[in-house]
Amino acid sequence: MDETLDELGSYVGGKIAGALLAKKIAYGELTLTVARGQITSVLKLLRDDARCRFEVLIDICGVDYPERPERFEVVYHLLSPRTNQRIRIKLMTNETEAVPSAVGVYSAADWYEREAYDMYGILFSGHPDLRRLLTDYGFQGHPLRKDFPLTGHVEVRYDEAQKRVIYEPVKLNQEFRNFDFESPWEGVNYPLPGDEKASGMPPSGKA
Repeated sequence: MDETLDELGSYVGGKIAGALLAKKIAYGELTLTVARGQITSVLKLLRDDARCRFEVLIDICGVDYPERPERFEVVYHLLSPRTNQRIRIKLMTNETEAVPSAVGVYSAADWYEREAYDMYGILFSGHPDLRRLLTDYGFQGHPLRKDFPLTGHVEVRYDEAQKRVIYEPVKLNQEFRNFDFESPWEGVNYPLPGDEKASGMPPSGKA
């Protein structure tokens, strides 16, 4: 398997030598890291080349590494039904540099890129309709960024009096939890069976 992937990686690497930044085989999968600006030409080659024929776009997703200058990776998973092979393509970008849209190569990239924009704020130039996909139009921020607060920024509810959806700052109605069943955090307000052995108190229910 690794020999076949290494052969494929060498072939593709020779075809896209100017765009290839890294090649890696791990866990039985081939991953190529390419220059951001060359992604559409790389995808076209992988789709159309007779040796490759990666005609199916399985997925596009984002990954966030906030400690990096280019904090985002955009990952493309491709499948070749003709050769029964898969390949992963990666590129790196930041919050302001747009990635060329793959919609012109794979029409299925449309909603995948919208999802990456919605969840991470990754920009795609040339996309026909780059807008949020999973969150509301008034949503603030991008929820899969690692610096996004777990509680979010606002909460949404329908106000019966105003007959409309309203946005309010997030507020936690329950400021703390007081578990009543052997909680390892707060504990309980009565002795548990066995406590008398450690404290010297008489067993529960005995004088």
